[in-house]
Amino acid sequence: MKKICFITTVHGSLKAFVLVTAEYLYDSGEYDITFICSGNDEFASTLPNYIKYINIPMKRGINLDFIKVIPRLVKIFKKEKFDIVQYATPNAALYASIASIIAKVKIRIYGQWGLRYVTMKGFKRVLFKYLEKLTCRLSTHIISTSFNNRKYAINEGLYKIDKAIVLGEGGATGVDLTVYNIENKNKFNQLIRERYNLDDCFIFGFVGRFSRDKGANELLQAIKNISQDSNVKLICIGDIELSSDMDMQLYEWAKNSNRVIFTGRIDNLELPKYYSAMDCYVHPSYREGYPKVLQEAASMGCAIITTDIPGASEVLENGTSCLLVPPRDAQALENRMRQIINDNNLRYNLGLNARKRAEQHFERKMKLRIQKEFYDSL
Repeated sequence: MKKICFITTVHGSLKAFVLVTAEYLYDSGEYDITFICSGNDEFASTLPNYIKYINIPMKRGINLDFIKVIPRLVKIFKKEKFDIVQYATPNAALYASIASIIAKVKIRIYGQWGLRYVTMKGFKRVLFKYLEKLTCRLSTHIISTSFNNRKYAINEGLYKIDKAIVLGEGGATGVDLTVYNIENKNKFNQLIRERYNLDDCFIFGFVGRFSRDKGANELLQAIKNISQDSNVKLICIGDIELSSDMDMQLYEWAKNSNRVIFTGRIDNLELPKYYSAMDCYVHPSYREGYPKVLQEAASMGCAIITTDIPGASEVLENGTSCLLVPPRDAQALENRMRQIINDNNLRYNLGLNARKRAEQHFERKMKLRIQKEFYDSL
């Protein structure tokens, strides 16, 4: 029995990207599983009883958590004697990489799901790049989320080519195609349109953190312009993160407009219904790992527009199963969105090919099998 510990800063990351892997490993009868994160009683109550859970309060962003967190992790690692410690998300990864090497954990895996410093400038970029490089240096293995992210990290000098791998085509746990069942698309589409009284509107959709670096300003500007001469709606699912670089005038317009629907966070089981109602899924992000939302939208046969950046541009194929636009370019995004509205054949074929790609590359059991083969090889 191999003991493996998964660590992220907050519990949402474990729930979204690790839990099904942990369940799969446990079901093999070969792994003992521990989770560490900043969580709560509700999250703990949802975990299977065979997953040991340790709550260590950690916050995102710049703070002094490390003063308390690193010594506590060292103590836990020495006591538990894990065979493998795997960490992801910036703060948890930094703390765990330091603590695991102090505790002499032999296999230290960094799940590099993205690089937060790439959109930063000046001293802040220098600092966070150094911390990223430190985490990479202290790790024995790195799982990069995509081939282009891996190439970027190598070119940035974060690690040498033989230290990091990409599992399969990229990403983590893929999509459960029994939940994202394309046969339910018409039924789900009608249900959501009736729920929001959308009738014959053309629906664009977005899922995730609605923030500046996810392209919120460009998306709202495009919708505002398009809505002047087209019957369109935008459904935004997820938390809204307002910051100083958000265009507050655009955001206030969206809040008060009948063209934009903010649902807030919804249950994951509801997501296939919302994707089914979207004529086009739009993902104008500035930086990404290997976006799960694109895999989900593809699984429900959505036409998809995303940005030509590492990660996002690799999930689907430009011109075949998606359309790519430059990041931070509201006009290019608007042009593509108008193209999708006006070209029924293009929209149909993009959605059809996106579903085919999901079946070939994102199917969950296949992704989990690839992951287990990697852990077994260690």
